Amino acid sequence: MNLSPLPVIMLEPLVRAALLEDLGRAGDLTTDAIVPRGHHATVVLSARQTGVVAGLDLAMLAFQLIDQNVDMTVERADGSEVAQGETIASVAGPARAILTAERTALNFLCHLSGIATATAAIVNSIRGQNAKVVCTRKTTPGLRALEKYAVRAGGGSNHRFGLDDAILIKDNHIAFAGGIRTAMERARSSAGHLVKIEVEVDTLAQLEEALALAPDCVLLDNMSLDELRQAVALVAGRAVTEASGRITATTAPAIATTGVDLISIGWLTHSAPILDIGLDYRQS
Repeated sequence: MNLSPLPVIMLEPLVRAALLEDLGRAGDLTTDAIVPRGHHATVVLSARQTGVVAGLDLAMLAFQLIDQNVDMTVERADGSEVAQGETIASVAGPARAILTAERTALNFLCHLSGIATATAAIVNSIRGQNAKVVCTRKTTPGLRALEKYAVRAGGGSNHRFGLDDAILIKDNHIAFAGGIRTAMERARSSAGHLVKIEVEVDTLAQLEEALALAPDCVLLDNMSLDELRQAVALVAGRAVTEASGRITATTAPAIATTGVDLISIGWLTHSAPILDIGLDYRQS
């Protein structure tokens, strides 16, 4: 997998804010009271479930923002599959820093690994088909770049990162404009030469109307399998086809066989369960 890490400048403010939230007004009262200053330790980050790893750079930053003398040795990089009980990374350094940063590091790592794991499940369920799994803008406020990175770590692809990526004409835009034609014509007159236009349709009749106006992509929302097949035949390669609407690992394989190009799934980023990862003390 060719997974490029996110630049540290994007990660550091998010990790710093999370640490400050946890440290509050007086720091780590428990650790400072119990663990002697200068005590060093080694711990391991271990998978308590089978899944896919994502978020190690954030975990490392959490430890090193507390103390730069903390080192992490990665055994299973982001994008790697891990089995239950497998060591993902080892962390060594000042014990106080490790314990103080532990929860923040695990919060990021478990959350993003959960998204990567859920994405991989969908990707694997449609293996052998041409469709790509993509995420949406249904992300945790402030964490969009991280959650979309986790989708990539799981083998998926990204849809828009924001409202300024492309023009996506949805049902409410069509309602406010008074119809697909008006909405499309206004979008076309406003779009720059590099801006793609996608339009959402609920019926085959709407699809035919939209295709006459040459969109770059059509969003086929909550269509049945038979409607999706007919839609793909109608489009006949004139636009990218995207299926959407409560898609799961169970329903995705059949949807992929209809010939759609993209399968977009919002719950990957807004509802995927965490991957349970623990931090365990290694006796020296």
